Amino acid sequence: MIKETSIKELKGIGEKTEKLFAKIGISTVGDMIRYYPRGYDIYEEPVSISDVREGQVVTVNGMIFGRVQVSGNRSLQVTTMHVKDLTGTLKVIWFRMPYLRNTFQKGGAVTLRGKIVRKRNELVMEHPEVFYPPEQYDGKKNTLQPIYGLTAGLSNHAIMKAMHQALDGMDLTRERLPKELRMRYELAEYNYAVRGIHFPEDKAVFMHARKRLVFEEFLQFILAIRKLKDKNEKLENEYVIPVHPDIDAFIAKLPYKLTNAQKKVWKEIAADMAGEMTMSRLVQGDVGSGKTIVAVLALFNTALSGCQGAMMAPTEVLARQHYASICNMLETYDIPVKAVLLTGSMTAKEKRRAYDRIECGFAKIIIGTHALIQDAVNYDNLALVVTDEQHRFGVKQRESFAQKGGTPHVLVMSATPIPRTLAIILYGELDISVIDELPANRIPIKNCVVDTGYRQTAYQFMKKQIAEGRQCYVICPMVEESENMEAENVTDYSRMLQDEMGADVQVGCLHGKMKQVYKDEIMQQFAENQIQILVSTTVIEVGIDVPNATVMLIENAERFGLAQLHQLRGRVGRGAYQSYCIFMTGSDAKETKKRLDILNHSNDGFKIASEDLKLRGPGDLFGIRQSGLMDFKIGDIYQDAAILQMANEAADWILEEYPEWLKKIPDYERTSSVII
Repeated sequence: MIKETSIKELKGIGEKTEKLFAKIGISTVGDMIRYYPRGYDIYEEPVSISDVREGQVVTVNGMIFGRVQVSGNRSLQVTTMHVKDLTGTLKVIWFRMPYLRNTFQKGGAVTLRGKIVRKRNELVMEHPEVFYPPEQYDGKKNTLQPIYGLTAGLSNHAIMKAMHQALDGMDLTRERLPKELRMRYELAEYNYAVRGIHFPEDKAVFMHARKRLVFEEFLQFILAIRKLKDKNEKLENEYVIPVHPDIDAFIAKLPYKLTNAQKKVWKEIAADMAGEMTMSRLVQGDVGSGKTIVAVLALFNTALSGCQGAMMAPTEVLARQHYASICNMLETYDIPVKAVLLTGSMTAKEKRRAYDRIECGFAKIIIGTHALIQDAVNYDNLALVVTDEQHRFGVKQRESFAQKGGTPHVLVMSATPIPRTLAIILYGELDISVIDELPANRIPIKNCVVDTGYRQTAYQFMKKQIAEGRQCYVICPMVEESENMEAENVTDYSRMLQDEMGADVQVGCLHGKMKQVYKDEIMQQFAENQIQILVSTTVIEVGIDVPNATVMLIENAERFGLAQLHQLRGRVGRGAYQSYCIFMTGSDAKETKKRLDILNHSNDGFKIASEDLKLRGPGDLFGIRQSGLMDFKIGDIYQDAAILQMANEAADWILEEYPEWLKKIPDYERTSSVII
């Protein structure tokens, strides 16, 4: 095993640096080695100046043309140089580096690597890395430099330095996979793979290392799922609940007709709950397909049968929205059932009142967050738990409910469009239902894919929508500026957008590093239209339902997977108004346009997911990882679909040849990552 000694053992890591590393989840040398890069900086062959494009990071060779000049004031000095090759001339600028004026000689050869931006309708290379003389670049050409997730005060260089030490001091870890398995699937040896993922000599080494680590991560996950399925299959149904006559009456009174897909899924749920074994079912449905009403039918049926049903939401805001909606339905349709809300931010007095109502059985429907599984909550006869994939509801949570009484039925809701073949592997412990039909009254979202030159037009359109009383989302890939990644970040963008929009428009900022209480506060303000534009990372994929929001602007859309972009788009189009999604890209690569064009012409998540699988290949491993689902440390179910299927085959073989492996696999719960 990898040493679990403190990172303080590494040279140069004192108390202050140790705290910074702790912020990104690294406290031991083992944590360090398992902290995989989130991307790589690839030092590619230089391009001609005529071939540079806005938004790209490129390397150019050229001759220094004219004088190097320094302008600006003391606080921001700008050094300007022009570089020329046979195809054209490129302007180059640096900030706060006036000494460069004395470094370069007119007519000298130089190699520069940096981002191309547009300033005053001219393409400029901004703040590039300098290789002078140009031969210095040869040593870096075609290498991959790791890019790690950072926090304020911790640089990429500091992580690389510590990582080199950790790897150099690592004891050789005993190979865990059988040799026959490694040979069959052409997998690298573990020690080679772990070094190759951090500091690959070239793309081939990286691909070989990554395949091994992804395979092992998926294999451990699948074996844990098989173990969980074995447990679930042995659970006899303690709460046999047939369909109550009032449910059909409730369905008939709804102001809309259930789709055929919704009716089919409701039948499957009803059959499970009245059957011999405890229900463990996943309901997959695209954004807006009407999964919630199916879950409500299950909750109402449970409550009318005299048992309790609980619904766990991923955020307090969404829990409150579900609670208000369910209470409204109970009252409107005269259903003799009481509901109660339970969240972490409630006062001690409010919680005590909720606990009492739950324990005595007065409350038949309980809506809340993770507060539902706290020790203080005692249920009267909890028969059903409805949750969503974001809770990664697993055996540990189910057991915590079972300790409070019987073993409840579990219904998991998922809006992630996963092709069925992958869903069967990933959710192997659950039966799967699919709602593959949208309600007839949904207004399709209008989409457009644009480059950064459209940004001002987009802002004007947003202002117009806000003037009509609507609201907007803006999604950025990063929380704060990074020294290694050229992409929009939430922190700076929200300040800039507030200046752009003026005092009459309130711009809010939301990201995953905020404490939950602040996130809930911001989302609540947006839900109440106190904030008109919410600038956020992908943290808003779940957890908020604002029918008044009609515009979704996604910056650096090329950095996200298609399925994730579709999930984000699903935050708009939830009300009675026409909604719009603007995919803004900083890349003019044909492959990027081809990918994003799929979203431009389709609002069908399952079709998008399958198209994404067809298009994704080894070249896409740099920077368009899907986030969120399953929380794998390195694997991605879309781009690594083939490896996932290999690991599934391997699990079959292992359980036949080495059945004792299953005993070694820890119980998997969907709340935590799989650790290699």
